[in-house]
Amino acid sequence: MTQPTRPHPIFARVYAGFAGPALERAGMGEHRTRLLAGLRGEVVEIGAGNGLNFPHYPPEVTRIVAVEPEPTLRARAVEQARATSVPVETQAARAERLPFPDASFDAAVACLTLCSVADPRAALAELHRVLRPGGQLRFLEHVQARTPAMRRVQRILDATIWPPLVGGCHTGRDTETAIAAAGFTLTTVDHFDFPASRVPLPAATHILGTAVRGNGPHTTA
Repeated sequence: MTQPTRPHPIFARVYAGFAGPALERAGMGEHRTRLLAGLRGEVVEIGAGNGLNFPHYPPEVTRIVAVEPEPTLRARAVEQARATSVPVETQAARAERLPFPDASFDAAVACLTLCSVADPRAALAELHRVLRPGGQLRFLEHVQARTPAMRRVQRILDATIWPPLVGGCHTGRDTETAIAAAGFTLTTVDHFDFPASRVPLPAATHILGTAVRGNGPHTTA
């Protein structure tokens, strides 16, 4: 059954028409390629947006299930999928409640998504559930800043104007810790700032890496 979604049509159009292309011009495509390099088999991608990752998947991936709750972005993803060599299926679902059986996928991808989900703890638990033992979680996210001063700025923004303006996005989540707390073993984590700027930006601190699902189930209290 399709889960109810909350449209963000203005944000979706701005992201697809301006913000997304601007990030690609700044070099985000190179990070997407790094994120997805070496993947194979069946992959679930949460928060797939308008499908900007699709062209970067390697040919060893045999199936992509792209989960996107926002209708406008999902429609753009369907269009993007038609021009992608890897088979892509789109699903109108939320990351916190994935409509797939346990151990369904070889890998999972979270790209600029865990900042926006309503409940990142539930979303990560779901990714852990649908991955096969030994399956990889690939993640690329902007996260909590390194300096106390910028963390204070992030807390103020996240408590006020940022989420309503940017489709529920939060600037200061500690996603690396959350991934480990969800039962994954972090294997590689690269920390970097993006985009390059002389002026400190509240959503500049990023992580890109890989985590592995263990053999046993992970439960949350």
